[in-house]
Amino acid sequence: MLSSTRSMFPRYLSSYGMPMHGLVVVDCNLYDFIEVDFTEPLIWLSSKMIKTFALPCKAAKLPCGEFGKPNQVKASRARMQLSITKPDDWHLHLRDGDLLEAVVSHSAQHFGRAVVMPNLRPPITTAAAAMAYHESILKALPSGSNFTPLMTLYLTDSTSPSEIKLARESGIIFAVKLYPAGATTNSQDGVTDLFGKCAPVLEEMIEQNMPLLVHGEVTDPDVDIFDREKVFVDTVLRPLIEKFPRLKVVMEHVTTMDAVKFVESCDGGHVAATVTPQHLVLNRNSIFQGGLQPHNYCLPVLKREIHRQALVAAVTSGDKRFFLGTDSAPHERQRKECACGCAGIYNSPVALSIYARVFEKAGALDKLEAFTSFNGPDFYGLPRNTSKVKLTKTPWRVPKSFSYAAGEIIPMAAGETLEWLVDSVSPQ
Repeated sequence: MLSSTRSMFPRYLSSYGMPMHGLVVVDCNLYDFIEVDFTEPLIWLSSKMIKTFALPCKAAKLPCGEFGKPNQVKASRARMQLSITKPDDWHLHLRDGDLLEAVVSHSAQHFGRAVVMPNLRPPITTAAAAMAYHESILKALPSGSNFTPLMTLYLTDSTSPSEIKLARESGIIFAVKLYPAGATTNSQDGVTDLFGKCAPVLEEMIEQNMPLLVHGEVTDPDVDIFDREKVFVDTVLRPLIEKFPRLKVVMEHVTTMDAVKFVESCDGGHVAATVTPQHLVLNRNSIFQGGLQPHNYCLPVLKREIHRQALVAAVTSGDKRFFLGTDSAPHERQRKECACGCAGIYNSPVALSIYARVFEKAGALDKLEAFTSFNGPDFYGLPRNTSKVKLTKTPWRVPKSFSYAAGEIIPMAAGETLEWLVDSVSPQ
Protein backbone atom coordinates (compact mmCIF):
# COMPACT_ATOMS: atom_id res chain seq x y z
CA MET A 1 0.00 0.00 0.00
CA LEU A 2 2.89 2.34 0.76
CA SER A 3 4.44 2.10 -2.71
CA SER A 4 1.11 2.62 -4.45
CA THR A 5 0.44 5.60 -2.17
CA ARG A 6 3.71 7.23 -3.18
CA SER A 7 3.03 6.78 -6.87
CA MET A 8 -0.55 8.01 -6.47
CA PHE A 9 0.28 11.37 -4.85
CA PRO A 10 2.09 13.12 -7.74
CA ARG A 11 -0.79 12.44 -10.14
CA TYR A 12 -3.37 13.38 -7.48
CA LEU A 13 -1.67 16.68 -6.72
CA SER A 14 -1.00 17.51 -10.34
CA SER A 15 -4.69 17.17 -11.15
CA TYR A 16 -5.36 19.90 -8.58
CA GLY A 17 -2.55 22.09 -9.90
CA MET A 18 -0.70 22.04 -6.56
CA PRO A 19 3.10 22.36 -6.23
CA MET A 20 4.77 19.17 -5.13
CA HIS A 21 7.22 20.90 -2.80
CA GLY A 22 4.31 22.04 -0.62
CA LEU A 23 3.41 18.51 0.54
CA VAL A 24 5.12 16.73 3.39
CA VAL A 25 3.91 13.21 4.15
CA VAL A 26 4.91 11.98 7.59
CA ASP A 27 4.69 8.42 8.96
CA CYS A 28 3.17 7.04 5.79
CA ASN A 29 2.90 3.60 7.31
CA LEU A 30 0.33 4.88 9.84
CA TYR A 31 -2.22 6.02 7.32
CA ASP A 32 -4.42 4.53 4.61
CA PHE A 33 -4.47 7.04 1.78
CA ILE A 34 -7.82 6.11 0.30
CA GLU A 35 -9.04 9.68 -0.12
CA VAL A 36 -7.44 13.04 0.54
CA ASP A 37 -9.33 16.26 1.09
CA PHE A 38 -7.65 19.15 -0.72
CA THR A 39 -10.53 21.58 -0.32
CA GLU A 40 -8.24 23.76 1.77
CA PRO A 41 -4.92 25.04 0.38
CA LEU A 42 -1.63 23.77 1.70
CA ILE A 43 0.17 26.17 3.99
CA TRP A 44 3.86 26.95 3.77
CA LEU A 45 5.34 29.18 6.46
CA SER A 46 8.73 30.81 6.32
CA SER A 47 10.03 29.16 9.47
CA LYS A 48 11.92 25.98 8.64
CA MET A 49 10.48 24.18 11.65
CA ILE A 50 6.87 24.64 10.50
CA LYS A 51 5.49 22.45 7.74
CA THR A 52 2.06 21.38 6.56
CA PHE A 53 1.06 17.99 5.28
CA ALA A 54 -2.14 16.43 4.04
CA LEU A 55 -3.84 14.32 6.67
CA PRO A 56 -5.99 11.59 5.16
CA CYS A 57 -9.75 11.48 5.65
CA LYS A 58 -9.42 8.11 7.34
CA ALA A 59 -7.29 8.87 10.38
CA ALA A 60 -5.34 6.14 12.12
CA LYS A 61 -7.03 4.83 15.24
CA LEU A 62 -4.45 4.75 18.01
CA PRO A 63 -5.27 3.02 21.32
CA CYS A 64 -5.13 4.93 24.58
CA GLY A 65 -4.02 2.14 26.89
CA GLU A 66 -0.47 3.48 26.99
CA PHE A 67 0.24 7.18 26.96
CA GLY A 68 2.01 8.22 23.80
CA LYS A 69 -0.68 6.54 21.73
CA PRO A 70 -3.66 8.81 22.42
CA ASN A 71 -7.08 8.66 20.85
CA GLN A 72 -6.80 10.61 17.62
CA VAL A 73 -9.94 12.45 16.59
CA LYS A 74 -11.02 11.98 12.96
CA ALA A 75 -9.95 14.87 10.75
CA SER A 76 -9.48 15.57 7.07
CA ARG A 77 -8.02 19.05 6.66
CA ALA A 78 -4.46 20.03 5.92
CA ARG A 79 -2.44 19.81 9.15
CA MET A 80 0.44 21.91 10.37
CA GLN A 81 3.55 20.17 11.69
CA LEU A 82 6.27 21.59 13.92
CA SER A 83 9.68 20.00 14.30
CA ILE A 84 11.58 21.39 17.29
CA THR A 85 14.63 20.49 19.32
CA LYS A 86 13.58 18.11 22.09
CA PRO A 87 12.54 20.22 25.10
CA ASP A 88 13.66 19.94 28.71
CA ASP A 89 11.50 20.38 31.80
CA TRP A 90 13.24 22.71 34.23
CA HIS A 91 10.81 22.06 37.11
CA LEU A 92 9.37 18.58 37.66
CA HIS A 93 8.01 16.53 40.54
CA LEU A 94 8.50 12.79 40.04
CA ARG A 95 7.71 11.65 43.60
CA ASP A 96 8.97 8.18 44.57
CA GLY A 97 7.79 4.57 44.93
CA ASP A 98 4.75 3.48 42.91
CA LEU A 99 3.93 7.06 41.92
CA LEU A 100 7.40 7.57 40.44
CA GLU A 101 7.04 4.40 38.38
CA ALA A 102 3.62 5.53 37.16
CA VAL A 103 4.59 9.00 35.92
CA VAL A 104 8.24 9.04 34.86
CA SER A 105 7.55 7.56 31.42
CA HIS A 106 5.27 10.48 30.53
CA SER A 107 8.08 12.99 31.10
CA ALA A 108 10.67 10.76 29.45
CA GLN A 109 8.59 10.57 26.29
CA HIS A 110 8.43 14.32 25.69
CA PHE A 111 11.52 15.73 27.43
CA GLY A 112 15.23 15.06 27.17
CA ARG A 113 16.09 16.20 30.69
CA ALA A 114 14.27 17.46 33.76
CA VAL A 115 15.23 19.28 36.93
CA VAL A 116 13.75 17.03 39.61
CA MET A 117 12.39 18.61 42.77
CA PRO A 118 13.71 17.36 46.14
CA ASN A 119 10.60 17.75 48.35
CA LEU A 120 10.14 14.09 49.22
CA ARG A 121 9.58 12.61 52.66
CA PRO A 122 12.26 12.83 53.96
CA PRO A 123 13.55 15.65 51.73
CA ILE A 124 16.67 15.30 49.58
CA THR A 125 19.05 17.41 51.65
CA THR A 126 22.41 15.74 50.91
CA ALA A 127 24.40 14.72 47.86
CA ALA A 128 24.23 11.10 48.99
CA ALA A 129 20.43 11.20 49.15
CA ALA A 130 20.27 12.86 45.72
CA MET A 131 22.45 10.13 44.20
CA ALA A 132 20.22 7.42 45.68
CA TYR A 133 17.11 9.16 44.33
CA HIS A 134 18.81 9.50 40.94
CA GLU A 135 19.33 5.74 40.82
CA SER A 136 15.67 5.14 41.69
CA ILE A 137 14.58 7.33 38.80
CA LEU A 138 16.88 5.57 36.34
CA LYS A 139 15.52 2.18 37.42
CA ALA A 140 11.94 3.36 36.88
CA LEU A 141 12.57 4.57 33.32
CA PRO A 142 11.26 2.57 30.35
CA SER A 143 13.82 0.34 28.66
CA GLY A 144 15.94 2.24 26.15
CA SER A 145 15.00 5.70 27.46
CA ASN A 146 17.63 8.46 27.18
CA PHE A 147 15.88 10.72 29.69
CA THR A 148 18.32 12.43 32.09
CA PRO A 149 17.20 13.53 35.57
CA LEU A 150 19.01 16.64 36.82
CA MET A 151 18.99 16.45 40.60
CA THR A 152 18.57 19.19 43.20
CA LEU A 153 19.23 19.67 46.90
CA TYR A 154 16.61 20.85 49.37
CA LEU A 155 18.00 23.93 51.15
CA THR A 156 17.58 24.06 54.93
CA ASP A 157 18.87 26.31 57.68
CA SER A 158 21.48 23.62 58.45
CA THR A 159 22.79 23.00 54.93
CA SER A 160 26.57 23.43 54.88
CA PRO A 161 28.90 24.88 52.22
CA SER A 162 30.72 21.55 52.11
CA GLU A 163 27.48 19.88 50.98
CA ILE A 164 27.36 22.26 48.04
CA LYS A 165 30.89 21.21 47.06
CA LEU A 166 29.87 17.55 47.25
CA ALA A 167 26.82 18.31 45.15
CA ARG A 168 28.92 19.89 42.39
CA GLU A 169 31.43 17.03 42.50
CA SER A 170 28.64 14.46 42.12
CA GLY A 171 28.09 15.39 38.49
CA ILE A 172 24.34 14.79 38.80
CA ILE A 173 23.23 17.71 41.02
CA PHE A 174 22.65 20.97 39.18
CA ALA A 175 20.78 23.29 41.54
CA VAL A 176 19.58 23.97 45.09
CA LYS A 177 15.91 24.52 45.87
CA LEU A 178 14.66 27.19 48.27
CA TYR A 179 11.31 26.41 49.87
CA PRO A 180 10.20 28.97 52.45
CA ALA A 181 9.07 26.78 55.35
CA GLY A 182 5.40 25.83 54.88
CA ALA A 183 5.04 27.30 51.38
CA THR A 184 3.98 24.14 49.52
CA THR A 185 3.89 20.32 49.55
CA ASN A 186 6.49 18.85 51.95
CA SER A 187 8.11 22.22 52.63
CA GLN A 188 7.92 22.04 56.40
CA ASP A 189 11.71 21.56 56.55
CA GLY A 190 12.36 24.65 54.44
CA VAL A 191 14.32 27.80 55.14
CA THR A 192 13.47 30.20 57.97
CA ASP A 193 16.65 32.36 57.93
CA LEU A 194 17.80 32.92 54.33
CA PHE A 195 20.04 35.95 54.94
CA GLY A 196 21.56 34.63 58.16
CA LYS A 197 22.09 30.90 58.45
CA CYS A 198 22.03 30.30 54.69
CA ALA A 199 24.41 33.11 53.69
CA PRO A 200 27.60 30.95 53.68
CA VAL A 201 25.82 28.39 51.51
CA LEU A 202 24.75 31.03 49.01
CA GLU A 203 28.35 32.27 48.79
CA GLU A 204 29.53 28.73 48.05
CA MET A 205 26.83 28.33 45.41
CA ILE A 206 28.25 31.37 43.63
CA GLU A 207 31.71 29.79 43.69
CA GLN A 208 30.31 26.51 42.34
CA ASN A 209 28.11 28.27 39.75
CA MET A 210 25.08 26.43 41.12
CA PRO A 211 21.69 28.13 40.66
CA LEU A 212 19.20 28.74 43.44
CA LEU A 213 15.68 27.70 42.47
CA VAL A 214 13.12 29.74 44.35
CA HIS A 215 9.55 28.97 45.33
CA GLY A 216 8.61 32.64 45.43
CA GLU A 217 5.95 33.04 48.09
CA VAL A 218 6.01 34.35 51.62
CA THR A 219 4.30 32.20 54.24
CA ASP A 220 3.11 34.93 56.61
CA PRO A 221 -0.54 34.04 57.35
CA ASP A 222 -1.39 37.74 57.47
CA VAL A 223 -0.56 38.08 53.74
CA ASP A 224 -3.38 37.24 51.36
CA ILE A 225 -2.63 34.07 49.39
CA PHE A 226 -3.08 35.92 46.09
CA ASP A 227 -0.48 38.53 47.14
CA ARG A 228 2.24 36.23 48.46
CA GLU A 229 4.32 36.18 45.29
CA LYS A 230 4.40 39.98 44.99
CA VAL A 231 5.34 40.36 48.64
CA PHE A 232 8.09 37.75 48.21
CA VAL A 233 9.54 39.68 45.27
CA ASP A 234 9.58 42.93 47.24
CA THR A 235 10.77 41.64 50.62
CA VAL A 236 12.93 38.61 49.80
CA LEU A 237 13.93 38.26 46.17
CA ARG A 238 14.91 41.85 45.44
CA PRO A 239 17.10 42.11 48.59
CA LEU A 240 18.58 38.68 47.77
CA ILE A 241 19.72 39.80 44.31
CA GLU A 242 21.10 43.05 45.73
CA LYS A 243 23.13 41.20 48.38
CA PHE A 244 24.30 38.37 46.09
CA PRO A 245 24.38 39.90 42.58
CA ARG A 246 26.45 37.02 41.12
CA LEU A 247 24.10 34.31 42.38
CA LYS A 248 22.16 32.63 39.59
CA VAL A 249 18.47 32.55 40.55
CA VAL A 250 15.49 30.93 38.87
CA MET A 251 12.15 32.19 40.10
CA GLU A 252 10.08 29.11 39.52
CA HIS A 253 6.48 28.93 38.31
CA VAL A 254 5.97 32.71 38.18
CA THR A 255 2.30 33.65 38.32
CA THR A 256 2.05 37.44 38.38
CA MET A 257 2.89 40.49 36.29
CA ASP A 258 4.89 41.66 39.31
CA ALA A 259 7.24 38.67 39.01
CA VAL A 260 7.47 39.13 35.23
CA LYS A 261 8.43 42.78 35.62
CA PHE A 262 11.03 41.91 38.24
CA VAL A 263 12.69 39.29 36.02
CA GLU A 264 12.65 41.70 33.09
CA SER A 265 14.30 44.37 35.26
CA CYS A 266 17.28 42.14 36.09
CA ASP A 267 20.36 42.53 33.91
CA GLY A 268 23.48 40.42 33.67
CA GLY A 269 21.92 37.04 32.89
CA HIS A 270 21.75 35.89 36.51
CA VAL A 271 17.96 35.85 36.97
CA ALA A 272 15.44 33.79 35.01
CA ALA A 273 11.99 32.26 35.48
CA THR A 274 10.07 29.13 34.60
CA VAL A 275 6.42 29.23 33.54
CA THR A 276 3.90 26.38 33.78
CA PRO A 277 1.21 25.43 31.27
CA GLN A 278 -1.56 25.85 33.84
CA HIS A 279 -0.64 29.43 34.63
CA LEU A 280 -0.66 30.24 30.90
CA VAL A 281 -4.19 28.95 30.22
CA LEU A 282 -6.07 29.07 33.55
CA ASN A 283 -6.95 31.88 35.92
CA ARG A 284 -8.34 31.72 39.44
CA ASN A 285 -11.92 31.38 38.16
CA SER A 286 -10.91 27.89 37.01
CA ILE A 287 -10.72 26.74 40.62
CA PHE A 288 -14.38 27.54 41.30
CA GLN A 289 -16.34 27.33 38.04
CA GLY A 290 -19.12 24.74 38.29
CA GLY A 291 -18.14 23.98 41.88
CA LEU A 292 -14.79 23.50 43.57
CA GLN A 293 -12.28 22.05 41.07
CA PRO A 294 -9.55 20.30 43.08
CA HIS A 295 -7.56 19.26 40.02
CA ASN A 296 -7.04 22.95 39.17
CA TYR A 297 -5.62 23.69 42.60
CA CYS A 298 -1.87 24.25 42.72
CA LEU A 299 0.67 26.39 44.55
CA PRO A 300 1.37 29.12 43.73
CA VAL A 301 -2.38 29.41 43.30
CA LEU A 302 -3.86 30.55 39.98
CA LYS A 303 -4.18 34.32 39.74
CA ARG A 304 -6.36 36.96 38.03
CA GLU A 305 -6.76 37.04 34.24
CA ILE A 306 -4.58 40.14 33.99
CA HIS A 307 -1.67 38.16 35.41
CA ARG A 308 -2.25 35.23 33.05
CA GLN A 309 -2.10 37.63 30.13
CA ALA A 310 1.18 39.07 31.42
CA LEU A 311 2.69 35.57 31.54
CA VAL A 312 1.59 34.83 27.98
CA ALA A 313 3.09 38.10 26.78
CA ALA A 314 6.38 37.31 28.53
CA VAL A 315 6.87 33.78 27.19
CA THR A 316 5.79 34.61 23.64
CA SER A 317 7.99 37.73 23.45
CA GLY A 318 11.15 35.73 22.79
CA ASP A 319 12.78 36.93 26.04
CA LYS A 320 15.46 34.33 26.83
CA ARG A 321 14.98 34.75 30.58
CA PHE A 322 11.75 32.74 30.48
CA PHE A 323 11.70 29.01 29.84
CA LEU A 324 9.65 25.86 30.24
CA GLY A 325 9.06 24.40 33.68
CA THR A 326 5.89 22.35 34.03
CA ASP A 327 5.79 22.02 37.83
CA SER A 328 3.96 18.79 37.04
CA ALA A 329 2.95 17.48 40.46
CA PRO A 330 1.07 14.17 40.59
CA HIS A 331 -1.10 13.08 43.50
CA GLU A 332 -3.32 10.07 43.86
CA ARG A 333 -6.91 11.05 43.09
CA GLN A 334 -8.23 10.63 46.62
CA ARG A 335 -5.54 12.96 47.95
CA LYS A 336 -6.90 15.68 45.67
CA GLU A 337 -10.61 14.97 46.11
CA CYS A 338 -10.88 15.15 49.89
CA ALA A 339 -11.64 17.57 52.70
CA CYS A 340 -8.06 18.89 52.70
CA GLY A 341 -6.83 18.30 49.17
CA CYS A 342 -3.19 18.45 48.04
CA ALA A 343 -1.89 21.21 45.81
CA GLY A 344 -0.51 20.21 42.44
CA ILE A 345 -1.52 19.71 38.80
CA TYR A 346 -0.31 16.71 36.85
CA ASN A 347 0.45 18.03 33.39
CA SER A 348 3.40 16.04 31.98
CA PRO A 349 1.26 14.18 29.39
CA VAL A 350 -0.24 17.41 27.99
CA ALA A 351 2.28 20.17 28.68
CA LEU A 352 3.81 20.45 25.20
CA SER A 353 0.39 20.36 23.57
CA ILE A 354 -0.78 23.22 25.78
CA TYR A 355 2.36 25.30 25.30
CA ALA A 356 1.94 24.92 21.51
CA ARG A 357 -1.68 26.10 21.79
CA VAL A 358 -0.60 29.19 23.74
CA PHE A 359 2.10 30.15 21.25
CA GLU A 360 -0.15 29.51 18.26
CA LYS A 361 -2.93 31.66 19.69
CA ALA A 362 -0.41 34.46 20.31
CA GLY A 363 0.89 34.19 16.73
CA ALA A 364 4.32 33.23 18.07
CA LEU A 365 4.93 29.63 16.97
CA ASP A 366 8.32 30.75 15.66
CA LYS A 367 9.33 31.47 19.29
CA LEU A 368 8.12 28.17 20.78
CA GLU A 369 11.39 26.30 20.27
CA ALA A 370 13.48 28.87 22.13
CA PHE A 371 11.12 28.78 25.12
CA THR A 372 10.89 24.98 25.27
CA SER A 373 14.37 23.93 24.16
CA PHE A 374 17.01 26.71 24.12
CA ASN A 375 16.57 29.22 26.95
CA GLY A 376 16.75 26.66 29.77
CA PRO A 377 19.99 24.88 28.84
CA ASP A 378 21.57 28.19 27.87
CA PHE A 379 20.87 29.61 31.34
CA TYR A 380 22.19 26.49 33.09
CA GLY A 381 25.26 26.36 30.83
CA LEU A 382 24.34 22.95 29.43
CA PRO A 383 24.35 21.82 25.78
CA ARG A 384 21.10 21.89 23.88
CA ASN A 385 19.54 18.56 22.97
CA THR A 386 20.29 17.20 19.50
CA SER A 387 17.19 15.06 19.03
CA LYS A 388 13.86 16.42 17.82
CA VAL A 389 10.18 16.12 18.59
CA LYS A 390 7.41 16.80 16.17
CA LEU A 391 4.05 18.31 16.99
CA THR A 392 1.23 17.79 14.56
CA LYS A 393 -1.89 19.89 14.64
CA THR A 394 -4.38 17.09 14.84
CA PRO A 395 -6.98 16.75 17.61
CA TRP A 396 -6.56 14.05 20.26
CA ARG A 397 -8.33 13.24 23.51
CA VAL A 398 -6.58 13.39 26.86
CA PRO A 399 -7.17 10.26 28.96
CA LYS A 400 -9.58 10.81 31.85
CA SER A 401 -7.17 9.17 34.28
CA PHE A 402 -4.05 7.04 34.61
CA SER A 403 -4.27 3.96 36.82
CA TYR A 404 -1.37 2.67 38.90
CA ALA A 405 -0.81 0.35 41.85
CA ALA A 406 -2.09 2.73 44.55
CA GLY A 407 -5.03 4.25 42.67
CA GLU A 408 -5.32 6.71 39.80
CA ILE A 409 -4.00 10.09 38.72
CA ILE A 410 -6.12 12.74 37.01
CA PRO A 411 -4.15 14.69 34.40
CA MET A 412 -4.63 18.30 33.45
CA ALA A 413 -7.34 18.68 30.78
CA ALA A 414 -8.64 15.19 31.56
CA GLY A 415 -11.11 14.02 28.91
CA GLU A 416 -10.68 17.18 26.83
CA THR A 417 -9.62 17.42 23.20
CA LEU A 418 -6.32 19.18 22.52
CA GLU A 419 -5.17 20.44 19.13
CA TRP A 420 -1.49 19.48 19.08
CA LEU A 421 -0.25 15.88 19.13
CA VAL A 422 3.35 15.20 20.20
CA ASP A 423 5.53 12.49 18.72
CA SER A 424 9.27 11.83 19.06
CA VAL A 425 11.61 11.58 16.09
CA SER A 426 15.10 10.21 15.67
CA PRO A 427 18.22 12.09 16.81
CA GLN A 428 19.94 14.29 14.25
